[in-house]
Amino acid sequence: MFVDQVKISVKAGNGGNGMVSFRREKYVPKGGPDGGNGGRGGSIYFRATNNISTLTDFRFGLKIKASNGGNGAIKNQYGRSGDDLYINVPVGTVVFVEPTKEVIADFKTVGETILIAKGGRGGRGNTAFKSSLNRVPRIAENGIQGEEFELTMELKLLADVGFIGLPNAGKSTLLSVISEARPEIANYPFTTLTPELGVVITPRGKSIVASDLPGIIKDAHLGKGLGLRFLRHAQRCKVLLFIIDGENSQDYYAEYKLLREEIKNYGYGLEKRPFIISVSKNESEETEHKIKAFAKKVKGHEVIGFSSLLNDNIDKLINKIELELALAPEIELVDQKGTSVKYREYDLTTQSEESDFVINKVGRNTYQISGEKVEARYAKFALNSEEAILSLLNYLREIGVEKALEAVGIEDGDTVVLVDFEFEYYR
Repeated sequence: MFVDQVKISVKAGNGGNGMVSFRREKYVPKGGPDGGNGGRGGSIYFRATNNISTLTDFRFGLKIKASNGGNGAIKNQYGRSGDDLYINVPVGTVVFVEPTKEVIADFKTVGETILIAKGGRGGRGNTAFKSSLNRVPRIAENGIQGEEFELTMELKLLADVGFIGLPNAGKSTLLSVISEARPEIANYPFTTLTPELGVVITPRGKSIVASDLPGIIKDAHLGKGLGLRFLRHAQRCKVLLFIIDGENSQDYYAEYKLLREEIKNYGYGLEKRPFIISVSKNESEETEHKIKAFAKKVKGHEVIGFSSLLNDNIDKLINKIELELALAPEIELVDQKGTSVKYREYDLTTQSEESDFVINKVGRNTYQISGEKVEARYAKFALNSEEAILSLLNYLREIGVEKALEAVGIEDGDTVVLVDFEFEYYR
């Protein structure tokens, strides 16, 4: 089964919690803190390979989950780190984050390995909080949650040139003649049900990857026939080869316009790709005359008639493909409107702590602290002791929460909420 689009979920491992512990041994008075740190959670990596050519293994809403890190232990023992997962995907796979459609990964070469979901960092044990001012810390940190995403994976076959034509235009026959590929060939619509790749060796010894794509019909861009399955793979082709059925088509120009219109309506900038116009099954004088008339209507573009059966003009067609590829720009991922897709980026710039939270009044006497960074920091506090709670409140004061609450008019006795932690405010 050829599957080229799936939706999955991934969950990296959580970091282990730090330990609060004190050394207790005979003849060792005041042993001091010895709580170990938690281990990091396992991360999830995708790795490109040529050993698989479909996303079949990912169908049915697969959920991929890495193992959690172990908790810290006594005697300064660190928790065990979670195992990283390496998942093989076909070359040509693009991974999007839902619902923003940001691109996490775009696999173009064999062996390319990309981090998809990062495991959470382990929390520190109380040994890490020991200082000259606090020799008996009774606080530890919780581990950080691992990243979790809903993903869409799309397989867009990597090919230099893609064959575009109506069913039975001769695309599969051409591929079988110019390469070692052996696609299914028969005289009925939609013989090609899945994209086929073949390697073409040009007269100059250059290798070209050609793709025979399922035939399209009118309104293919709306999903009719096998249109969408075809057009998705055309997105990765540097050059498009339009193939008109020279034997069965009544109007070459009308057929060409239909193909161009479907390309344009589908979007993704395909209508701007370099292209070649050809007519297959050029095996009679009538076809030759029709090709000349067709060429007059597409001024500025050469029309190459060829016959796979007679092996006529095949070298000329291959040379034309090689020439267009030499001039073609590299393919850039774009959305349906032709705009460059956005890649997920980590913000590595240093920002002031004052911008890490916002204060909102959510009730008559209730204020809420929110913000990605302050909530992430809060998640690290293990609030199982008075010392830990005081440490959290000191942190909030340090980043300016107290001043911000006063600025919005908080009064003594009002409630302040941070995630699931509540306290009453008093000056």
